[in-house]
Amino acid sequence: MNIEVKNQIAIVREPGVLVTGGPSAMELLATVRYETGCSAVILFKEQLDESFFRLSTGLAGEVLQKFVNYQMKLAVVGDFSGYDSKPLRDFIRESNQGRQVCFQPDEGAALAWLERAGA
Repeated sequence: MNIEVKNQIAIVREPGVLVTGGPSAMELLATVRYETGCSAVILFKEQLDESFFRLSTGLAGEVLQKFVNYQMKLAVVGDFSGYDSKPLRDFIRESNQGRQVCFQPDEGAALAWLERAGA
């Protein structure tokens, strides 16, 4: 897997969808931890199955619970303005106020958030 490390934060550069459910999230977590030793990761929106962004599928909750359980901070980078779901917008806003998961428009903002969150 193509992973770059900056400031103890793993940035997954692998193209394509990597996370389609709990098992693939666990595989990603294990790979990042084993290959880098990092406890924070940046993923790009395109690496998450599109159903992640439809909260009614439960995929976001299933995946993010894995990151919380295994104490891996996560920043998702992308343009989320195309989603018109109020629950999703609220979820993104509330996540960004916490210290475990965030959604940022670019890699620089994601790195800064993770560093502030104690990555």
